[in-house]
Amino acid sequence: MRARSCQWAAVSAVFSCLILAVPAAGQPDGADPLPSWSDGATKRAVLDFVRAATDKASPQYVPPAERIATFDQDGTLWVEQPLYTQVMFALDRVKALTPKHPEWKDKEPFKTILTGDHEVMAKFTIQDFEVILAETHSGMTIDEFHALVKDWLATAEHPRFKRPYTELVYQTMLEVMRHLRANGFKTYIVTGGGQEFVRVYAEAVYGVPPEQVIGTAAQTKYESRDGKSVLVKRPEVLLIDDKGGKPEGINFVIGRRPVAAFGNSDGDREMLEYAQGGSGRLMMLVHHDDARREYAYGPKSKIGAFSDGLTAEATKRGWTVISMKNDWKRSFSFEQ
Repeated sequence: MRARSCQWAAVSAVFSCLILAVPAAGQPDGADPLPSWSDGATKRAVLDFVRAATDKASPQYVPPAERIATFDQDGTLWVEQPLYTQVMFALDRVKALTPKHPEWKDKEPFKTILTGDHEVMAKFTIQDFEVILAETHSGMTIDEFHALVKDWLATAEHPRFKRPYTELVYQTMLEVMRHLRANGFKTYIVTGGGQEFVRVYAEAVYGVPPEQVIGTAAQTKYESRDGKSVLVKRPEVLLIDDKGGKPEGINFVIGRRPVAAFGNSDGDREMLEYAQGGSGRLMMLVHHDDARREYAYGPKSKIGAFSDGLTAEATKRGWTVISMKNDWKRSFSFEQ
């Protein structure tokens, strides 16, 4: 237990360095709050929005209580290819639990997972993932699950970048989140990923506390184990925080419409529509068009699809599409 704690403490220190790499609040007048962004219309859209929202003389002024910004995670705040990070965790959990479940060798989707064919796994349906998560994430307490995630994050590496997943956070988006918070905004993560999975590292990596993480959530059951009160993860789903589930989750947890929303795929469309349908004015979509520094993918991708329909809606509604290739000087903190 002590070794695990020390290991996680070291990882947390790395996470803290990532946050500190972003310009701090109270920086000198004239300092650029978004230094990793290329100068241009996209960067100006962020800066102009914040300036107007915090200027009491502006017709676009937003009272502090209403300064809510929501961010998708996978593909918006960090890398989502070749598979979502939590899926990679779940796949490792399948392998670890297989000795206790010999029947999985002949049962889908577990049979495919054990072959290690990521191309086929990328075609799994939501129902496939529900089966996987029910088998690998339920039956344990919330604290036990958090400990498993911490241990995995301390050793797991991305297959291409050979770095911990928590280092593959977009420096540009960290700067946006920090700039918003420095100007009185609350930043929420609204993700299709598992709520408890993201809560493990959200504060250390993004500066977002666990109570400001909204994600796909399983039901829990209160129990007393060995004289201790615990919550046990159930296999039944409480909320699928994707597409229409995102506005539903925002209303359930926050109770206010965001005035700024950031996404990257068809799964975020409804969140941006919902935000704009209130008093929202800054709607942004990250477009992955940089194969050299990260990945290039769009309408045909099985992961994070950015369909032609989403492109058309962004144009019609005046949403800003961020080009990773042209609008970002760098994607990650470790880039020179």
